[in-house]
Amino acid sequence: MPNVSRKGSIHLFRLAGVDLFLHWSWFFVAFYEIESSSKRYSSITWNVLEYLALFLIVCIHEFGHALACRQVGGVANQIVLWPLGGVAYVNPPPRPGATLWSIAAGPLVNVVLAPILWLLYFASGSASWAQSLPDVHSFLYNVLWIDIGLLLFNMLPIYPLDGGQILRSLLWFPLGRARSLLVATIIGFMGVVGLFALAVAMQSAWFAIISVFILLNCWSGLQHARALLRLAKAPRRLGFACPSCRTSPPIGEYWICPKCKNPFDTFQSQAVCPFCAAQFPVTACLDCAARHPMTEWSTTPPASPFA
Repeated sequence: MPNVSRKGSIHLFRLAGVDLFLHWSWFFVAFYEIESSSKRYSSITWNVLEYLALFLIVCIHEFGHALACRQVGGVANQIVLWPLGGVAYVNPPPRPGATLWSIAAGPLVNVVLAPILWLLYFASGSASWAQSLPDVHSFLYNVLWIDIGLLLFNMLPIYPLDGGQILRSLLWFPLGRARSLLVATIIGFMGVVGLFALAVAMQSAWFAIISVFILLNCWSGLQHARALLRLAKAPRRLGFACPSCRTSPPIGEYWICPKCKNPFDTFQSQAVCPFCAAQFPVTACLDCAARHPMTEWSTTPPASPFA
């Protein structure tokens, strides 16, 4: 998912094992957006409800990501809502199918919501609420198009939007993990150019901010893709294999000590940081992300004491 800092966020609640946070900047943007559209209804209360409905849809969308990720055996326990939407911190197993489902589940939430909201709007029209309750009728119409708008924008094939990540997951099948991310980020850079042009044409500060956000994430994704390509080409350490995926670990300083932040080769130092002497009970596989004790990695039988 896109990179968004949780620093400065307020913890709202915990639901289904997922902690929901709200970034402090949300309040300033909410005030501006509500004030700027205050003439849409007869009372500003409806503007507030519309903005809250927007983020309720975003919240449900992000829970779709999180719950789908858990369904395929991944980790997902945090969601952050901020002015540009929401970010679910999901870590699915590094398999194309698992990643595809974790990402696609978010837009599917919007797909399910669309006919429900349309039925509510249709029912309000049939009940002549456009004349008797115009605010309610307009509110349902606007919320319907908020859901559709979020779906259409999110499905643009621009990394790191859901559409770009779905494209990356589909490319993962024929191209592999690293090259699929490389292609998706390159397409994302081209999409950013289009979004910048749209921002200039519409004189929209929001589109400009979103374009910068996408640009930064594309750059981060490109660096990650290059790192994955280097990892794929790295020589592998014989005598060790991940108990989960049976892949031998690379030779090199690919592990980062969380205590002193120095890179080191954990198999060379036997799961001990050579800089600060921190010991690690489990070692992460760089290919499948599974964690196992170092003793479970060895494929070489111990030497016989009688040899």
